Amino acid sequence: MLTVDFDRLGVGPQTRAIDIGAGQGRHSFEMFRRGADVIAFDQSEKDMADVGEMFDAMMAEGHVPADAKARAEVGDALRLPYADNSFDVVLMSEILEHIPSDEAAIAEMVRILKPGGLAAVTVPRYWPEKVCWALSDEYHEVEGGHIRIYKASDLADKLRTAGLEVTATGYAHALHAPYWWLKCAVGVENNDNLLVKGYHQLLVWDMMSKPWLTRVGEQALNPFIGKSVALYLRKPADTATS
Repeated sequence: MLTVDFDRLGVGPQTRAIDIGAGQGRHSFEMFRRGADVIAFDQSEKDMADVGEMFDAMMAEGHVPADAKARAEVGDALRLPYADNSFDVVLMSEILEHIPSDEAAIAEMVRILKPGGLAAVTVPRYWPEKVCWALSDEYHEVEGGHIRIYKASDLADKLRTAGLEVTATGYAHALHAPYWWLKCAVGVENNDNLLVKGYHQLLVWDMMSKPWLTRVGEQALNPFIGKSVALYLRKPADTATS
């Protein structure tokens, strides 16, 4: 389940890319499949161990081009252990809403992105997220949970202030918004609810089977109820990092 359109980012062979806040690695795996030189980066040692194992399995099973590279590294998004202007593509997907010092995390992302490089930042979309917060405190009042709700325009302003150009905006996961509204309404941990179980089965079927009807339907619904918003960005070619 990808939130980012990697065609917009031009990810392919020889692209040096980093997925900051990689979690369980879904976006890192896609960039690896496309032949990039990928770093999956996250503060969770367990997640990065699992992602590293999956990278090895993908390579062993021949699911990636022979010259593709990938590794998983553990660290802090506020202190990235990489030199200025190191990456062609930088991704931060669904992590800024968790970070108190979001502007510091954005500054680090900009620092390591090459001039002329491309980036994508995704966060939960404002109004679907507001519905979740209105229905359930449990949804966001958990350790490591969401601490803010972004308006896309406000996030875009922060990214511009940090030195990036916003080149496009996209929306994703329209089918997931009602699922989370339902979970918030009946209890986030109430996975035995029949409606929740039925909807979850539908989502799993959709992800595994990718039927034409739901794919087209979700694309049509994304601009209206897409749960995530993605901002596509470029670092000006004449930018110099001091």
